[in-house]
Amino acid sequence: MDELQAALTECAEDVERMMDLLLPQPDGPEARLYEAMRHSSFAGGKRLRPFLVMQSSRLFGVDRRCAARVAAAVEFMHTYSLIHDDLPAMDDADMRRGRPSCHKQFDEATAILAGDALQALAFEVLAVPETHSDPGVRVELVRELARASGGRGMCGGQMIDLLAESIQMDIGAITRLQRLKTGEMFAFSAVAGAVLGKGSYRSYMALHNYAQEFGLAFQIVDDLLDAEGDPKWVGKPTGRDAEAGKATFVSILGAERARAQAGILIEQAIRALDVFDAKADLLREAARFVVARTK
Repeated sequence: MDELQAALTECAEDVERMMDLLLPQPDGPEARLYEAMRHSSFAGGKRLRPFLVMQSSRLFGVDRRCAARVAAAVEFMHTYSLIHDDLPAMDDADMRRGRPSCHKQFDEATAILAGDALQALAFEVLAVPETHSDPGVRVELVRELARASGGRGMCGGQMIDLLAESIQMDIGAITRLQRLKTGEMFAFSAVAGAVLGKGSYRSYMALHNYAQEFGLAFQIVDDLLDAEGDPKWVGKPTGRDAEAGKATFVSILGAERARAQAGILIEQAIRALDVFDAKADLLREAARFVVARTK
């Protein structure tokens, strides 16, 4: 676990340096927009999605700077989703990662624009030659991220999540919701290395399957933290799902069964990496870390 923590720290530092380069602080009236973008982008966090990008790229010998650009794009897209998720029209959250959410620090209109601009920036980063010399690879990255973040991915899952407060949902529906809302972005992050390194279909699918189980386990732990966690440690308000009457893995399965299911999913994720050698050990450790986290 010490090796994993060191790797997570190194990845976060590398990716944040790249984010800093890609997200300047210009003068002029638009400076407030960039200030809001940076407020949310540099609010800390585990940077797990960038970590999956960096580690999957390592399996295929991808240039670290190219991988860091894709990792930064993923984090920009993820940050956009968090900014919009916190808005009064969505989850109406005042805190994120232990600091005021974007709309509380600035205002709603600025937060909407900051999210929009971060989403656009993510695609801009993927589309330029500095990310990969092969335009076919760049197009594939853009296509994959668009699918993972759009109606068949994160946004579609968020729509179902909003409906979950007013309709009956069983475990199958909750699983589909979270595979779209959370799993697809984790899947993009994991397969990005195979796309950048032009890996085989078998290796691509191994990483995809790993990330799908990883993402679902991550969400189950998130539900457990919302039900049982201390807001001071979690970095955001807890108990909101129960207050809203929203169906979650915990409300349907109970805490113990949900925790056991997360463990099963992580073991399945680890087995999906059997096609890789010891170079994938940090991905295996990251999966174990997901079920042990407390924030």
